[in-house]
Amino acid sequence: MTAVLAACVLLGGCAMGGPNGKNTTAGNTALEEGSYEKAAELFTKAAEDGEEEVLAYRGLGMAYMGLAQYEEAVDAFEDALESADKKMPDTVKDIRLYLSSAKYRLGEYEDTETICSEILSGGGEDCVDAYFLRGASLLMQGDEEEAKKDFDAAVGITPDDYALYLNIYMCYEEANLSGIGSSYLQSALDIHGDTMEDAYHRGRIYYYLGDYEKAQSELIHSAEEKHEDSMYLMGQVYLALEDYTHARNMYENIRAAFGDSSQCYNGMAMCAMREGKYDEALQYIQQGLQMDGFEGKQELYFNEMVAYEKKLDFAVAKQKAQEYVVRYPSDERGQKEMLFLESR
Repeated sequence: MTAVLAACVLLGGCAMGGPNGKNTTAGNTALEEGSYEKAAELFTKAAEDGEEEVLAYRGLGMAYMGLAQYEEAVDAFEDALESADKKMPDTVKDIRLYLSSAKYRLGEYEDTETICSEILSGGGEDCVDAYFLRGASLLMQGDEEEAKKDFDAAVGITPDDYALYLNIYMCYEEANLSGIGSSYLQSALDIHGDTMEDAYHRGRIYYYLGDYEKAQSELIHSAEEKHEDSMYLMGQVYLALEDYTHARNMYENIRAAFGDSSQCYNGMAMCAMREGKYDEALQYIQQGLQMDGFEGKQELYFNEMVAYEKKLDFAVAKQKAQEYVVRYPSDERGQKEMLFLESR
């Protein structure tokens, strides 16, 4: 369910601070920094110390989402709902959306559909996230017609949201219907805008359409102007074009402009792996894994496993695969690699 991890979080829930809740406040900061393990510890302590339970359990659920521990996230969000009351309708809706997102990741599509339907029928008819999640759930259950109605309803509310079109496409891709989903990408290209952010989003659209030359054309100016997201995407475009020299240069430029990041190390590892330099790739991966925070670590762990496999060191690769599926039990890529390595 790899695409789902990127596609399903349209939810823009912001961290909420509670009165006199120092652990809750610190937990929210950890969430913003991508330090999900630390956030989980802080929110757990917040609940134990009697801080606002709704906010503590909500934050705990979000931390577990970041850690891809979706069953634990469901439990936390349900605890948050039990602690809420009718005087908090917006907070309740927010938590229920997160709950439905966690259930979606667990493949509990009927539950996701039910929760979203309740939100939409209870005064949330303008809720883009509920339409999107219900549409995604319906699509995964094989109901293409009703899914399209929900996706179109979401687009009707926010017609200029590039990310929404892309996320809808990724749902179709997950359902092996990318040909149908590509129509949403084409619609996104009709959005007019001349900012670097617009160029970045158009570059993303062309990247997913597989038109790397057009993606490069859209991104080149904003990347030269040090638009960070455009630079990262340009690195991916160069990788897709097998232009590893320019890809490396792009990641080095990002490091020079914004400092080291796990994403940069992963990009450089990918370049090395494509060139068959697996020991070099593993050096970059280890450097990336030593970075603070959680962002980008999943891809590093996955590529670490693959690098050992490519080196034909199947014993270590199997060990890394076992560790990976424990960390990310919902990632089907890890499960497939594990099955493959167990057969070696």
